[in-house]
Order: sequence, then structure tokens, then C-alpha cells
Amino acid sequence: MRLVSLQQRLRRAAEPEEKAPPPPPPPPAVHNHNFMNMKNKFFNELDHLPNHKLNMPMWAIGAIVVVVLALVGCFAFCIYKKCLGGKKKGKKVRERKGGGGRRRRKKDGEGEGGEEEKKEGEDKEQEFYGKLEYTLDYNFNDNELVVGILQAQDLPAMDMGGTSDPYIKVYMLPDKKKKFETKVQRKNLSPVFNETFKFKILFNDLAGQSLVLQAFDFDRFGKHDVIGQITIAMNSIDLAQPIHEWKDLVGGEKEEEEKLGDICISLRYVPTSGKLTICVMEAKNLKKMDVGGLSDPFVKLVLQHNGKRVKKKKTTVKQNTLNPYFNESFSFEIPFAQIQKLQVLITVYDYDKLGSNDAIGKAWIGFGATGVGLRHWSDMLANPRRPVAQWHTLQQEEEVDAALKLPIR
Repeated sequence: MRLVSLQQRLRRAAEPEEKAPPPPPPPPAVHNHNFMNMKNKFFNELDHLPNHKLNMPMWAIGAIVVVVLALVGCFAFCIYKKCLGGKKKGKKVRERKGGGGRRRRKKDGEGEGGEEEKKEGEDKEQEFYGKLEYTLDYNFNDNELVVGILQAQDLPAMDMGGTSDPYIKVYMLPDKKKKFETKVQRKNLSPVFNETFKFKILFNDLAGQSLVLQAFDFDRFGKHDVIGQITIAMNSIDLAQPIHEWKDLVGGEKEEEEKLGDICISLRYVPTSGKLTICVMEAKNLKKMDVGGLSDPFVKLVLQHNGKRVKKKKTTVKQNTLNPYFNESFSFEIPFAQIQKLQVLITVYDYDKLGSNDAIGKAWIGFGATGVGLRHWSDMLANPRRPVAQWHTLQQEEEVDAALKLPIR
């Protein structure tokens, strides 16, 4: 019995060992073997490559480096614009909005920053326009305001060549009835004028007037550009003693051009007899010069040769009209040798019984003229013995006189 029980215990002890799974076999060395074969094959092929494929020239390496750096730079710039550009733009928009807010606060009497910025901007503009030296004196014996235009400095360049052709226009507001102009100083940003002008006006009437000194850049073939101006309220100065001072020019809007009217002139020249016939036919839309809203116009003709007056004539006066009809002819003996350099000055005046006649406007035909004045003269010379009629727009007398003083190119 003991022997049987001992055998059973030995059998039970041996059963678990038989049921336990056998340990896994070691992995085959196939992968390591394949990797080593591929490595050896790669290096064998590398050894058989030609030397010129392995040793690249330096210029090729440099070119590759430059291309790579350029690509990297472009990539970085795109990222910068995309990430930071929007932020800067937004900041500028906020600044503009903020500036508008400052302007609104300034209007309401708040915010001092806006006022300071405006003052700085005004100072810069005033420096750019230049400055003018002038004198003021009132002659109590003759009831005259004497205005002296001495010189200007640091005027801005208005022409393409970096210079200007300045002159000064002097007139009183609000009537603008009497206007004066200095001579044009060619290509000069610091011109010297030394000219004097007189306004016949009672001292008691000066209080409601303002004196305007306006600097222009002369243009022979177009409208004259405003450089700057000085406006002096006469009730703000003391004329008991002469005034002599420098003042900065400020930006002035271009003076609104007054419509002075138009005049129709007929020209006829006969070369064989040397006879020039000028017919003053009619005028229209003349400027109102009288208190009643009308004028008493007449026309004065002046013939000049080489800047000297040789002949003059005038029409009859037409009472109380802005559209006078004259139809008056005048004949002049002008040799053919002189006709080429002859100038015909046509001035329309408003007749005044008590005082001096006031010029309404002026036109210029002949040698040195431009535009319609030159074309009309050329048509007359090209069509001898035939009358040639043409309408001319009247200009300010001072502007025409200034153009006549310039050397003819």
C-alpha cells in the first residue's frame, strides 16, 4: 500500500512539468544577415562609382547654397508679411481713427495734442511759402495809402527747372477796384522789386478795408500760379507812423478769375500801300463798374513798335451798357518793314466824369502775343486786303502790361 501511494504522489508531481509549454526557440538571425548583406552591397557599389560624380566643383556647391538661402529668405518674408503686416495695418487704422477723434475733440474745445500738431504743420507750410518785405505809409495831405514792395526771400520753386518767375499783386478788399502789379523777376527765388503803389482813399474809409499782397508765379502760356499771400486788416494797424516789416507768406487760394468781357476786332492790312485798318466792332458781357450795375465803356487803341508808342486812337463812349456796339474803324500808315514787329493794345475803359477812367480789361494782338492774339495777327498777314474778325477775351490790365515787359523769345 505504501508503495502504491508513493507512486501516485510521484506521478502527480510530474504532471505539471509535462503540461508547461516549452520555452520559445531563439529568433532566427535572418534579418541581421540581410541588413549586413545590403550594407556591404551599398558600399561596394559606392566604391565603383566614378570620381567625378562624388567630387562636385565649388561653384556648383556655391550655387546650391545661394538658391537654398534665397528660398529660405522668401519663406521668412512671406511669414513676416502674413503675421506682422496685418498688425501694422490695424495700428495705422487705429491711429487715423484716433486722429479723427482728436480733431473732433479740438472742435469741442478738448485735446491739446491736436492743436500742437496743427501749429507744427502750419509752421512748416509758412516756411515753404517764403517771406515778403514791404512798407506802409499814409499821406494825410493827399489822402493816399502808399504801399512799398521791397523784396521777397525763400520763395518756393514753381517751375520744372527748380525756379520761379515771381511778381506781386497789390489790391484792396472788398472792392478790388484798383489793382497794381510789380515787374516780373525772371528765374529768381529771392527777387528784389523796390516798387511803390498809391491808393487814393480817405483815412476814415480805411477801417473797413484789407490790403492784400499776393505773390504769383508768371506763366506766359497758362494761368499764373499763386505762391502765397499776406492779408492786412487796416483797422488792426497804426498808420500814425510808417510801417516797415518782414512777414511770412501764407498759402492763399487762387484768386477767382473775374470775367471782364469780350471784344470783337477786325484787322485788315494792305502791303502795297502800308495801310492797317482796325475796326472796333462790339463788346459783350463787360464787367459792371458803376453803382447802378452798368458801365459807360469806350475803347482805346495803342500801336507799339519795339516797345514805343507810335499811334493811338479811341472810340466814342457808349452810355449805360455792358454790351456796346461801336462799329468804328481806324486807319494807320504802317510800312511793311514795321508790320512784323507791331503790337496792338486794346483797352476797354469805363468813362467817369468826375474822376479818372477805370480800365475794365485789356487785350493784346501782334508781335510777341500768344494764343488768340497771335493767331489773329497771323491770319491777317496771311490774307492781305481782306478783313479778318476775331473775338478776344479781356484780361486784367496789369497782367497784360506785365507780359509786355518780358523779353520776347
